[in-house]
Amino acid sequence: MTTDPYDALGLTKSATSDEIKKAYRKLVRTSHPDLHPDDAGAEARFKAISAAYDLLKDTETRARFDAGEIDAAGAERPQRQYYRDFAESTGSPYQQGRGFEAQGDPADIFAEILRQRTRGGSYGNPRDHGTYVAPGPDLQYALEVPFMDAARGGEMHITLPGGSGISVRIPQGAHDGQTLRLRGEGGPGYGGGPAGDALIALSVRPHPVFRREQDDILLTLPITIDEAVLGSKVVTPTIDGPVTLSIPKGTNSGRILRMRGRGVARPNGKTAGDQLVELRIVAPPVIDDALRDFLSEWRETHTYDPRAEMLNEALS
Repeated sequence: MTTDPYDALGLTKSATSDEIKKAYRKLVRTSHPDLHPDDAGAEARFKAISAAYDLLKDTETRARFDAGEIDAAGAERPQRQYYRDFAESTGSPYQQGRGFEAQGDPADIFAEILRQRTRGGSYGNPRDHGTYVAPGPDLQYALEVPFMDAARGGEMHITLPGGSGISVRIPQGAHDGQTLRLRGEGGPGYGGGPAGDALIALSVRPHPVFRREQDDILLTLPITIDEAVLGSKVVTPTIDGPVTLSIPKGTNSGRILRMRGRGVARPNGKTAGDQLVELRIVAPPVIDDALRDFLSEWRETHTYDPRAEMLNEALS
């Protein structure tokens, strides 16, 4: 395996600092032994990558290497001593015994975590294990939520891959695609650091009766011929239970009635959305003699044609 740090990172001496950093991040993910346990050569590659990055990431040591003042191993400044000096210096992205700072590029922090796990664990000095503290990774899950639980709120239980379970509170008015964050329910931290979070992506299951548009509930309500002609009061389902709805006389199919405040409750104590009821006239399943005779007689004595205006406009 090459001892030239530029070759180890797949770069030339003309590489910029950003190019060195990007190459190192990429190689961390493809060569770290913990991420590739079945790759026998991963440990050796990773050590070479880390040594190369340690040498080239600092402009002073890089300049001394390019000038031939130190070799690829940094002979005048052993790697372990250099690392401690760097860790204790002002402006370091981490401090020994204190964990990672909130500032800095997360990709750099991730790369440093993996490198220190190698140096401090089974691949290096065990006395250094646990010295560097960082939060654990966030874990992502998908959860299908019943329509009514999303609209009214509820609680569901998730079984994690390891067999343990967590309870998830579904907030009132949860919507499709919403992500819930459960603090401390993610992966374990590094070096005693706090656990990450669990991110729960919600998908709302369709309902056989209700539909939803933002905070409004939509419903198609069947009514009879006599209810449409004469008007009536009919029982109508809502997400909070059945209520009575007044059907005006002479109602046609497709008419929409608005039931204010019968939709999904809005956050922060604001008023709820509305329920929009689309009426649909439905003929009885069996036409008896009385209804047939009545309508036949009505047809003979009335000339009402609801399509006349449409036909005139189509022909004009």
